[in-house]
Amino acid sequence: MIELTEEQHDQVARSGDEPVTIIDPHTQIVYVLVRKDIYDRISATLDDDDARHYAALLEKLDPEDWEDASNYDHIK
Repeated sequence: MIELTEEQHDQVARSGDEPVTIIDPHTQIVYVLVRKDIYDRISATLDDDDARHYAALLEKLDPEDWEDASNYDHIK
């Protein structure tokens, strides 16, 4: 784990709830610094392996809104 310098701490404090962007001076790669609790919430919503998440979304779909798959038979 990397600890913030005083200057970095001040910047984070001034940013409030907004993420802070940082740049690696050697590679010019830009990173986004976010609080761990926010990162955890974001990463949980992006987990492609969580079938339960998608199942809950699928349950909300109205079957009347589904298209007939035969409409795509011409696509190969």
